[in-house]
Amino acid sequence: MNPIKKTITLPDGREITLETGKLAKQADGAVELRMGNTMLLATIVSAKEAGEGVDFMPLTVDYKEKFSSAGRFPGGFLKREGRASDYEVLTSRLVDRVMRPLFPDNYHAETFVNITMFSADGEEMPDALAGLAASAAITCSDIPFNGPISEVRVARVDGQFVIDPTFKQLERADMELMVGATAENIMMVEGEMNEVSEAELLEALKFAHEEIKKHCAVQLELAEAAGKTVKREYNHEVNDEDLRKDVHDKCYDKAYAVAKAGCADKHWRQDSFDAICDEYIESLPEETRDEKTPLVKRYYHDVEREAVRRCILDEGIRLDGRKTTEIRPIWCEVDYVPGPHGSAVFTRGETQSLATVTLGTKLDEKILDDVLNQGRERFLLHYNFPPFSTGEARPTRGVGRREIGHGNLAHRAIKRMFPDDFPYVCRVVSDILESNGSSSMATVCAGTLALLDAGVKMRRPVSGIAMGLITDNATGQYAILSDILGDEDHLGDMDFKVTGTREGITATQMDIKCDGLSYEVLERALNQAREGRLHILDIIEETIPAPREDYKPHVPRIVTMTIPKELIGAVIGPGGKIIQGIQEASGATVSIDEIAEGGYIEVAAPDKASIDKALEMINAIVELPEEGKTYTGKVQTIQDFGAFVEFMPNRDGLLHISEISWERLPDMEASGLKEGDQVTVKLIEIDKKTGKYRLSMRALQPKPEGYVEPEPRQRGPRREGGDRPRRDGDRGDRRPRREGSDRGPRREGDRGERPRNRE
Repeated sequence: MNPIKKTITLPDGREITLETGKLAKQADGAVELRMGNTMLLATIVSAKEAGEGVDFMPLTVDYKEKFSSAGRFPGGFLKREGRASDYEVLTSRLVDRVMRPLFPDNYHAETFVNITMFSADGEEMPDALAGLAASAAITCSDIPFNGPISEVRVARVDGQFVIDPTFKQLERADMELMVGATAENIMMVEGEMNEVSEAELLEALKFAHEEIKKHCAVQLELAEAAGKTVKREYNHEVNDEDLRKDVHDKCYDKAYAVAKAGCADKHWRQDSFDAICDEYIESLPEETRDEKTPLVKRYYHDVEREAVRRCILDEGIRLDGRKTTEIRPIWCEVDYVPGPHGSAVFTRGETQSLATVTLGTKLDEKILDDVLNQGRERFLLHYNFPPFSTGEARPTRGVGRREIGHGNLAHRAIKRMFPDDFPYVCRVVSDILESNGSSSMATVCAGTLALLDAGVKMRRPVSGIAMGLITDNATGQYAILSDILGDEDHLGDMDFKVTGTREGITATQMDIKCDGLSYEVLERALNQAREGRLHILDIIEETIPAPREDYKPHVPRIVTMTIPKELIGAVIGPGGKIIQGIQEASGATVSIDEIAEGGYIEVAAPDKASIDKALEMINAIVELPEEGKTYTGKVQTIQDFGAFVEFMPNRDGLLHISEISWERLPDMEASGLKEGDQVTVKLIEIDKKTGKYRLSMRALQPKPEGYVEPEPRQRGPRREGGDRPRRDGDRGDRRPRREGSDRGPRREGDRGERPRNRE
């Protein structure tokens, strides 16, 4: 197949090109995407048959950035790409969440999507292009897919919406959303914003969807030109329609009764639902029981789903008995554990988060070294989801993609309310101790409480709530659910998380699993979420109305200062000798960084005395010498004409022999000074040309009574012709060199060439 290329033109005139048939031709589908000098290659490969017993979609999406794409070497000893960074994991999740619901329900073949960035220009943001590249690859393959889709980032920059902004444009944005959609429906939303209204969020979604429709049309043109419009045949499920009907007839009413019972105990509900299925399996003939059990469990899952959804739509009764707008009981407590610098427990129904806050110094900053993102981060939020939180008997094996994604959402929710001038590096850790519905939103609430407990002066407290949706396209019925349970998330059509303050929304994440969701329904869901968010904020503010006025006693104290840029080296010293000496002498931790305004110094210590000592030593270094001021210094070297004294760190001045005392000294030995002596001196002159310092000890001593300043030595009158009278031993007494003298030329370094000692 000859290469086929199509172009997408963005509203601002930039172009995205999609090309297939040139690279990675043995993959089921492969598309090269270019925008400027940024290039991604997306490939997709799917097995022809499903694995035995697999009844779900085993999809794996991996996004990878090559350091060579930006002309960089990877860090570390191996100098090669390692495990995926958080940024790569988050980008992979963005693609996965849009594509996964669009595979046919009965397609269970193992499928791998790989998106690799091979070139980057540092201007275009590649994560916004990954979904488009992946969708184009599967559209140009024979793999069944109910797409295409595209993803775009929409940002509001200087009051105007921009599609796929550059890195520089995004720095000025007050709203940033990643939106994934088909031509018909929005499937995924994730982003952060500066307390925007619900109406502004909907406006951004509509703007993004209009652009996505164009992307989907171009992908279909590309597939048609490449001759990839026919999809493969597959048979990944064996069904027994008579058995399906029998399971429905005998189990539906029982499942409906459990759903209608409205019991708040998650384990009772699950045991009751499981008992219905087990009872049906036990009723099967023994000779066919093992064979039919997998099918029965699959069909019963559909029965349970239908019963729960119908109970909500027809009677307005949720699994735990709540109304659709009702939020589960909440209790929270701050200062729960004494060791951290701030802590809180937030419990909503059967979901519980224990959040802790640690405050540190600049040395605790997180160093970012991704391919296109280098820098330091001062506000961190980590989320942990141990298996015991859901009653699972399995080991904890590190942080997975889910933990990274949920932690990132909570981080984005809170970070814009974090104070800009906060002197500490801050780490929030949320440990989920119990989970049944939206532990990420519990993390936002617990994290806010813990920050307030730590004395962090947040701009405003933040809360979050997860919304659900149950729809029936046949009847047009729908129900919007506030504060959804885990089962309502699993069996429902939408998981819509919204965080914010009383002023507006700060972050959102939405996954939609149904077709034809109107903007009217989305608007209602957002307004209902606002009511729930404000209800939770009321409880947070009752628990702790404002941040603590002061930090807890065991929080390290930090003082910051800025010094002129040219003095940074003086504070650090050769090989860090000076700054290390300050830390050793004071017991404080001192860090220094170069910023636009100069040198930013941070001094941290558990007690005020250590900080004061460090500041005193730093001020002594950065302080500018002043004429007429008195200093205590150390004699560094002794010369015939005087002594050099270090009167300030790294600043030496000349203490001339004539300035040691009012008495005339015959030599330096008579002064009694030795190297290493501490002396008090006065700075009497700063030479404006050379910058040298003249010091005096006698200026600090009382002048002797009757003291007469000796007159300066006078030169004699010059002779006629301009020559002064010759003194004994003067050059004029020497006989002139005789003609033909055998004396050679003057040696190098002889008197005529010897530099005069200006001291």
